[in-house]
Amino acid sequence: MTMLRNLSSILDDYQLLEGEERYRLLIDLGRTLEPMPEPLKTDATKVRGCSASVWLYPTPQEDGRLHFLADSNAAITKGIVALVLSAVQDRTPQDILGTNITDALEPFDLSRQLSSNRTQGIPNMINLIRETAERLA
Repeated sequence: MTMLRNLSSILDDYQLLEGEERYRLLIDLGRTLEPMPEPLKTDATKVRGCSASVWLYPTPQEDGRLHFLADSNAAITKGIVALVLSAVQDRTPQDILGTNITDALEPFDLSRQLSSNRTQGIPNMINLIRETAERLA
């Protein structure tokens, strides 16, 4: 199981960068995602509304925490997926429900940094994460 970086640590680096360097940071972040087995990339795990293909699969852990497997067929989108997961990965459903993921991502100003095509699926991904947490809380 790969550990994603802490969201505040990512933000510290992100704020020091501009333009293309921020894209590279996101791409590198996407590379840190744990590999998602191909059989899990199905229509049932696909996040709707994304310009690229994005898959999200929750794996409840024995200790009650939620671990998500995720992937995308686009490098920058995969980085955005990793960024979102950095806010919730390996936390309890109650912790996830107590986290305003949108607010946690606000300092990254993704809507200004990236095209609307790149960011349009983020709310759907957040909704899937929250629905999973609600179901398991």
